[in-house]
Amino acid sequence: MRDYEDLTAFLGEWGPFQLLIFILLSLSSVPNGYVGMAMVFVADIPPHHCKIPHLNSSYGSLNLNLSIPPEEVKGKIILSRCHRYKEVNVSNGGFGNETESCLDGWDFSKERYISTIVTEWNLVCDDAWKAPFSVTVFFFGVLTGSFISGVISDRYGRKVIFFTTMAVQTIFSLVQAASNSWEIFCVLYFIVGMGQISNYCSAFILGCEILSKSSRITFATVGVCICYAIGYIFLPLFAYYIRNWRILLIALAIPGFLYIPMWWYIPESPRWLLSQGRVEEAEAIIRAAAKMNGVIPPEVIFKQSDCDQLLEKNDQARKVHYSWTDLLKTTNIRNITILNIIIWIVISMTYYGLSLNTPNMDGDPYLNCLIAAASEVVGYSLTWFFVRYTTRRFTLSFSLLLCGALLLLIRFIPEELNVLILTLIMTGKSGVTGAFAFVYLYATELFPTVVRNMGLGATSMASRIGSLCSPYIAYIGTYNKILPYILMGGITIITGILSLLLPETKDEELPELISQVKPLKL
Repeated sequence: MRDYEDLTAFLGEWGPFQLLIFILLSLSSVPNGYVGMAMVFVADIPPHHCKIPHLNSSYGSLNLNLSIPPEEVKGKIILSRCHRYKEVNVSNGGFGNETESCLDGWDFSKERYISTIVTEWNLVCDDAWKAPFSVTVFFFGVLTGSFISGVISDRYGRKVIFFTTMAVQTIFSLVQAASNSWEIFCVLYFIVGMGQISNYCSAFILGCEILSKSSRITFATVGVCICYAIGYIFLPLFAYYIRNWRILLIALAIPGFLYIPMWWYIPESPRWLLSQGRVEEAEAIIRAAAKMNGVIPPEVIFKQSDCDQLLEKNDQARKVHYSWTDLLKTTNIRNITILNIIIWIVISMTYYGLSLNTPNMDGDPYLNCLIAAASEVVGYSLTWFFVRYTTRRFTLSFSLLLCGALLLLIRFIPEELNVLILTLIMTGKSGVTGAFAFVYLYATELFPTVVRNMGLGATSMASRIGSLCSPYIAYIGTYNKILPYILMGGITIITGILSLLLPETKDEELPELISQVKPLKL
């Protein structure tokens, strides 16, 4: 069978059909940008202290100084968040010097939020681990979704899985807003995480298989990434006007229903249909695309005999069994696999660590989140430029070293220079964001064809280790606002130096066999 690209070349590179698919599938990633990051506000921890029933006073009352000991947090003296003085004379409201835990609950500041899951279920002090763990549960869902999304889309089709997972993400986000316990909230968030990544992956695959070569590269490096960042930008705008976590989740879920009409405009992948022997359906889609583009298709686009040859070829390919152990089979591919796993873990940890840490930064958290989201647009745009005009090794190492160096530099900036610190953080975030988008392309060029999917699957799943750790790195920022940047900056610089060991792949033939994998640049 002739190459699929040759058979459909008459459609052209860019036309109304390609433009429609490009726009719709790119826009589908907008909800993905705010679903995972919503926890920046949903699980934020407002200022709080022990409730003192006998005082019957509002948050911040001066009388509390007599009943609650002080503590130092982030260099500031505040009322203790987890202890109070023991009452020695209940009738007169007297307090001794001994302390006890918050036996009557907590008073939370209402200055910024009406409610969060922290205030809803008292996720502070002994239960403080539950707030970051909620995000970790989401990333466990993402990990599970990453593992199964490719398998189910190969079996049931790209379009069906794309819309099914979009429905899962939307519906379970709505149901999550009705959670009556933290445990139920986490279970539902796990399912939302599965839907979020599966939807993103199926949209990515569907676009890459339908679009032609030039539009495919733009779609993968700019389209879905920029729209993901746009969704991220919407998050602080919604959160600024909606201070109740339940209503916020409902407001963020409702736009998912706007994508229902896309079912009638986005076709199934013709490539997948051909791989299943469904020639007539694939040809009907291409003919509809030709009509939309105003071109005349040949009388026969796909021959049944050619499709039979493709199926036979796929069957023969399946008989050659490659397993995960082949990623460690030779010295060259073993080095490539291990180094990629390290890079992906660190990039994921730093990216999500910076994103989730925005509430712990000085200044307005809504503005900080908005700037963080806007920095992603800069990162994706610069990556697209570097991909076109610089080498692969330079693009990755420069992005990581820039991020790491700027994060470490924060340690030496006086606290009063808030604007400068914010600039360094957001510039560093642009760097790691660009690296996150770029490693997909680089890994595709590093792994050979026979194990490319397994290589990408292994590195992608490994990156979830970094995302699982990121909520706790951000949580450190509630006690020490500099330490997270030192941790992320140091590890990112080391990884940036290690990335220089990877071989160059720009403008070179992709390796087909494991024996063709290039050695590291020692």
